Amino acid sequence: MANFSKSNVPQFSVDVYQNEYLPDGGREVSAIVTVTATGGGTVGAGVSAPHLYTPGQSPDAAVAIMVDCSGSMDYPPTKMRGAREATAAAIDAVRDGVHFTVIGGTHVAKEIYPGGGRLAVADATTREQARQALRRLSAGGGTAIGTWLRLADRLLSSSEVTIRHGILLTDGRNEHESPEDLKAALDSCAGRFTCDARGVGTDWEVKEVTAIASGLLGTADIVADPAGLSADFTQMMEAAMGKEVADVALRLWTPVGTEIKFVKQVAPTVAELTDRRTEAGPRAGDYPTGSWGDESRDYHVCVQVPSAGLGREMLAARVSLVIPQPDGSAHNLGAQGLVRAVWTDDMAASTSINPQVAHYTGQAELAQVIQQGLDARKAGDVDGATAKLGRAVQLASASGNADTAKLLAKVVDVVDAAAGTVRLKAKVEEADEMTLETRSTKTVRVKK
Repeated sequence: MANFSKSNVPQFSVDVYQNEYLPDGGREVSAIVTVTATGGGTVGAGVSAPHLYTPGQSPDAAVAIMVDCSGSMDYPPTKMRGAREATAAAIDAVRDGVHFTVIGGTHVAKEIYPGGGRLAVADATTREQARQALRRLSAGGGTAIGTWLRLADRLLSSSEVTIRHGILLTDGRNEHESPEDLKAALDSCAGRFTCDARGVGTDWEVKEVTAIASGLLGTADIVADPAGLSADFTQMMEAAMGKEVADVALRLWTPVGTEIKFVKQVAPTVAELTDRRTEAGPRAGDYPTGSWGDESRDYHVCVQVPSAGLGREMLAARVSLVIPQPDGSAHNLGAQGLVRAVWTDDMAASTSINPQVAHYTGQAELAQVIQQGLDARKAGDVDGATAKLGRAVQLASASGNADTAKLLAKVVDVVDAAAGTVRLKAKVEEADEMTLETRSTKTVRVKK
């Protein structure tokens, strides 16, 4: 369990942005909930010695690095070399006192360091031993990612820490276990540790890697060139070292007659949380958000309320942040926000869309139409792909999502961004298409 008296635990705040006014008979209320954690004393990216931490601060964390060692990692040899160098760089970024392990993954999972079903405790000696052990990472065998995750879970759970995190690298498709086996492993590990997933090269399956990150509340990305792995692994590990509070849940309480239509994270990425609700007492449910350091995230909450007469108002939902405990209780993090509904005959008030809600509705649609457009392109549906990716260009342009606009421009020729008029490129580099698909859920914050 977390030691909540630690001085380095962040302070959480909740801000709610919405148009609370509904027309006569209106029943749907949307709100953007901004959750911010500050003052955690985290170790950020770019520090000169990320393994150093504040004296007296207990590094209450464990990390598992899972490296694909299947036969394809030798083609080209730069992949395996890049993976070893990246893992060494990640180990260098592990803070003193943090528990860690390195796992080699093929059709089975093997402990590379420290072995014996244990975790090492990071210091100068164990970091050097781990770097030496990386020589044992060699390519050969198949790919069964579920077995890697299950071993990581067993090792991470052997340590009495609060923050448990994994980093997973693969270069191929999960061909040596069924999709059902991988899903079962993800379901088994969900809520037990978070995991960032990376695909190196272009021979892996985007939907597999993004499903791992989504299921375990981590990030997903492509590293098309193995030379970029070390920088990416260092950044991921430094981000993991910055986490201070684990298993934070967004708790929504609603009055009688009110129904939650959906809950989704909308920044920094789009992630669906609706189906991940766990009941938390009468008319309350918890939605998992994973681990937090010093950061801010936005969530879109949509509530259906019972119809009421003009001039009436009601509390549609109360938002709080908690850390659920095994005994069914919860540690309340002391931040709360209210979602309201007010019925009015003022047409201007009831038809106005809150800027934050409008922005993130567009960002969620942007992620969706990119996926649909790429799926249509793969299926040979030129008209469908052109329409969806044209809409994506239009949304990216309107919302100022320049990074996504640049990725789209590698897949389509943009004739008129504002109108969404595009032509599919005759030839697209596979890495460019996979990058667009993998990063399609990344959003930009609303312009305040």
